[in-house]
Amino acid sequence: MNESQIDLAHTVALGSIGDEDQRAVADLLDSDDPVLRAAFTLEVQQTREALALAASVPAAPPPPALRDRLLAAIATDPPNPIHHPHTALHNGNGRSSHPVRD
Repeated sequence: MNESQIDLAHTVALGSIGDEDQRAVADLLDSDDPVLRAAFTLEVQQTREALALAASVPAAPPPPALRDRLLAAIATDPPNPIHHPHTALHNGNGRSSHPVRD
């Protein structure tokens, strides 16, 4: 199976398949390649089983000190500048034609 067919199998397993994808699944399952059909069906089945297993695991509360460590890390790390596509440099002069906003 190729990557798009694997993605399609995951979409089927998640139950979030649209009309176009339904046609692609029908084409795949109607193909003359029994190995491809079996691999697709197995991928859907394994994905559903993995999702069911993940959903059955009870959530564990985070360690009590995690919140404090995260807030401390945020306070000490400098913010990363946000680059917007509309703030590209022009004319090689190092200046943008648009103001930078934070």
